[in-house]
Amino acid sequence: MERSLRNGLVGEKGLLDDQAFSLAEEVIRKAEEQGLETIRLSFADQHGVLRGKTVVVSQLASAFRSGLAMTSTLLLKDTSHRTVFSVWGDDIGFGEGVLTGAGDVMIVPDPSTFKVLPWSPHSGWFLCDVHARDGSKIPFCSRSILRDAIGKLDAAGMNLVCGLEVEFYMLKLDEPRLAHADGGMPAEPPRTSLIAHGYQYLTEARYDALEDVMDELRRASQALGLPVRSMEAEFGPSQCEFTFDPDGPLAHADAMMLFRSMVKQMAARRGLHATFMCRPKLDNVVPSGWHLHQSLVDARDGRNLFIPAEDGSLSPQASGWIAGLLEHAAASCLLTTPTVNGYKRYQPFQLAPDRIQWGNDNKGAMIRALMAPGDKASRIENRVAEPTANPYLYFASQILGGLDGISRGLKAPPPIENPYANDSIKLPQSLVAAIERFEASSFYREALGDVFVNYLTHIKRAEWDRYLMTVSEWEQREYFSLF
Repeated sequence: MERSLRNGLVGEKGLLDDQAFSLAEEVIRKAEEQGLETIRLSFADQHGVLRGKTVVVSQLASAFRSGLAMTSTLLLKDTSHRTVFSVWGDDIGFGEGVLTGAGDVMIVPDPSTFKVLPWSPHSGWFLCDVHARDGSKIPFCSRSILRDAIGKLDAAGMNLVCGLEVEFYMLKLDEPRLAHADGGMPAEPPRTSLIAHGYQYLTEARYDALEDVMDELRRASQALGLPVRSMEAEFGPSQCEFTFDPDGPLAHADAMMLFRSMVKQMAARRGLHATFMCRPKLDNVVPSGWHLHQSLVDARDGRNLFIPAEDGSLSPQASGWIAGLLEHAAASCLLTTPTVNGYKRYQPFQLAPDRIQWGNDNKGAMIRALMAPGDKASRIENRVAEPTANPYLYFASQILGGLDGISRGLKAPPPIENPYANDSIKLPQSLVAAIERFEASSFYREALGDVFVNYLTHIKRAEWDRYLMTVSEWEQREYFSLF
């Protein structure tokens, strides 16, 4: 079988190596032995939304041999699922004939990501990489972007170790809004109510009210091999947090993709509604964040390079990494905070950052340093992101920015103590401000390429323009009676 798998476009173009083809043969046999009926072949789009096709098990070998055709317009949509490029022209901005005519691209499953879905046990699941139809590389595969960033870190003799803290809301689904008039682009949001009250942070009573749901999500996560560490009842009503053990950036980005999808799918099957939206328009809501713990280790011996000196001074690697993240923070916001809604979290006194700074064990700072002499778990925690971020692009921004700080010998400024009363530069206050900073960033144009920067800003401007053209409740209340 392995020889047969290699005799196709995937093998010809070297899209899977020898080890991957051996693993592909193994997982095909495992899928057949376990009696699976269908296989979900999914890829992360530009927004970190899973898209793909479902095939019967007998077609899995073909996907490894020749890839699977996927409509190219999936790479050209905003968050309303509208295609925002004029695909019927000869050149839509990427070169003549590239992604025009609503033709196909190709996805190739990564055999190392094989899972059986606990909530759909007849279904297998793979994450895929996106290629052009002829197997050549395209600059819009977010998983490949992260892999390239990891390669740059490897070349510098370092590995990144990450830990995730992810907040989200789990709500009762009272009205799914499935009338014909509700099915727009986007559809009308459902009406929901609470599972538990909030504002009793980490009380056992609040956890107990959420325990049935937490248990189902934990068991499913563990069945999928996700490195769940803890489950918490967060500050907001019906707000949950899951944390994950440290792992590498690609493994954790894959885990985040599956975790978000799993939470939403399991909630829907249970008559609930889960949302990772940063600040839902609900009474008494508390914004959800996504905190990313980071440390660098020496690729040769695994030594933590963020451990401070005996006098507590930052190591050169920690100082450079922090300085790089700070220098590129504003431009990175399009990758860490990619929605209109996410910027409504950047408020003072909310245990969320509102400006570009770092502090020692300070939860109001953008970067919280958790480092002490001799502490092998020394790390930083970047608190800037919202839970909707595409994890591959988020992690890539951290690697590229931090590595730039180290390679240029940058030094972190002094830490802050009062995060909401100082003259540090504020984070972008809106999505359009983040778009402008990313678009003008020579750093990201060099690191990710002009094509990708122009591509992503075009998509996000379409989202921003739709937002601007929508008459808000604030406008109606402010002006309708006054004028």
